[in-house]
Amino acid sequence: MSSAPVSTDPAPAADDSSAFADLGLRAELLKALAALGYEEPTPIQREAIPPLLAGRDLLGQAATGTGKTAAFALPLLQRMPDDRPGGNPVALVLVPTRELAVQVSEAFHRYGKDLGARVLPIYGGQPIGRQLRALDAGVDVVVATPGRALDHIARGTLNLGALATVVLDEADEMLDMGFAEDIEAILEHAPQQRQTVLFSATMPARIDGLARQHLTDPVRILIAREQPVAGEAPRVRQNAYIVARAHKPAALGRVLDVESPTAAIVFCRSREEVDRLTETMNGRGYRAEALHGGMSQEQRDRVMGRLRAGTADLLVATDVAARGLDVEQLTHVVNYDVPSAPESYVHRIGRVGRAGREGVAITLAEPREHRMLKTIERVTGQRITIDKIPTVADLRTRRLELTQAALRESLLEDDLDPYRAIVESLTDEFDLVEVALAAAKLAHEATSPGAADEEEIPQVPVRGPREGRPEVGGRGERRGGGRPRPGGTTTQVFVGLGRRAGVRPQDLVGAITGETRISGRDIGSIEIADRFSLIEVPQAVADEVIAGLRGSTIKGRRATVRRDRDSDGGGERRFDGGDRGERRYRDAGGDRRDRR
Repeated sequence: MSSAPVSTDPAPAADDSSAFADLGLRAELLKALAALGYEEPTPIQREAIPPLLAGRDLLGQAATGTGKTAAFALPLLQRMPDDRPGGNPVALVLVPTRELAVQVSEAFHRYGKDLGARVLPIYGGQPIGRQLRALDAGVDVVVATPGRALDHIARGTLNLGALATVVLDEADEMLDMGFAEDIEAILEHAPQQRQTVLFSATMPARIDGLARQHLTDPVRILIAREQPVAGEAPRVRQNAYIVARAHKPAALGRVLDVESPTAAIVFCRSREEVDRLTETMNGRGYRAEALHGGMSQEQRDRVMGRLRAGTADLLVATDVAARGLDVEQLTHVVNYDVPSAPESYVHRIGRVGRAGREGVAITLAEPREHRMLKTIERVTGQRITIDKIPTVADLRTRRLELTQAALRESLLEDDLDPYRAIVESLTDEFDLVEVALAAAKLAHEATSPGAADEEEIPQVPVRGPREGRPEVGGRGERRGGGRPRPGGTTTQVFVGLGRRAGVRPQDLVGAITGETRISGRDIGSIEIADRFSLIEVPQAVADEVIAGLRGSTIKGRRATVRRDRDSDGGGERRFDGGDRGERRYRDAGGDRRDRR
């Protein structure tokens, strides 16, 4: 595969040549960009837009938050013919999650409003009737998750015959979620003479193989992470605290109290942990909101609306929020547990430090997770500073600093004349400094309730690699430290396809997450036999999982799906006769997968 030279240079200084107008964009798009306040292209936009306008295939690597959506959306809208007589889409954008599908669709609407672009997001969990009506009326751009796109293709409701461009956005995440074969099947239905664009935050060998197979003489673009100028702080400060699991909620509250974020996201592994921690943080006085796969899209939208409006300042979420969220006032991201893959860490901390904004990434690591921190450092090439948990004295000092800052702001900006009579009358009896001290004490106590009740959190010494080794190993063990298998609140779902049909754990995970509100982190163990598979899921969502799987295809085939009759609240099926079973364990976070 021949390619253009890789671009790794930092963005040049802003000048007339860097404006969007110099990239050859049409007047309608320039008008929309100006209305949105866009002044100059980001590096990925500057590098990608010209070759995409010229119709070239493109393979782009750039970190999340660098403006990839506009980099492919603007050329795609520009190349749409003004006369679009047919109702079939001329562009298809494949994305890994429903959140990203919504975000990308909204971006297309904003950029292409003056062009009359008809854009439709397609994803699981949304009423399919609405999608069918929109497709029947005609669309120009479809933004879809792979599973739902393939389902519409199989139904005959999504015709790709008129496609001029296919975009694979966040391709590494789609492969990690088990969508590789779905992507292959979709591309087989697309015209051979098309423009193919692939964007990925990381570039493993699988991505390069996908590009070699489906891209023709692509332009290759690599936007390196910007390095801080000597003497400047990095855009995202990365810190970690080693803390025992029993003290994690208190440690989180202590760290947030000291950091005082404008708004923060705390990532947890499971929805149960999200709900528990949300309640805990609300008890500490934070305006915390939960976000996970057990919520409807309408509920998620309301939560994000409150966060953006400033009526909530803490979002506690599973990785359902790791992609596709851009909240301008977000200053901090917290990993309540160490992510089991460096790529997950990169995507999570990418929620801050976007578009030139500064941010802070904090990780609460148990002693056995220290080695994983070192792995993340090695893969990302960025240092994670190990700090001591703030002490009670640190917290009190920080609270005094905040009180001082509030008083200074009031002295500079507020109208204090109404209170002058109070101070003057008190100074007849007390020294002026004593009056000021009493006022400062009252202000401090009003903003720092409960400070006297704080207890010290035990400091945990950082262990060496041998002591801090994660519990990983052979069959039956679990990555990420061996989280316990879910108990009596789970059930097993029977799927009538197994190893003989080529089914793998990631195929089942991808089907569930693509067609339901369930996150991969909520799925328990997966057992794959020759002719069937068993999936452990929370009892409360089993019916939704069954309905989602019945309405989708797995490895291109429909399967019988029902509750396992041999399962009793999480019991195990015995494999009999010639149907020798094979068990593939995944931890409760859904991170152990067969990767190809």
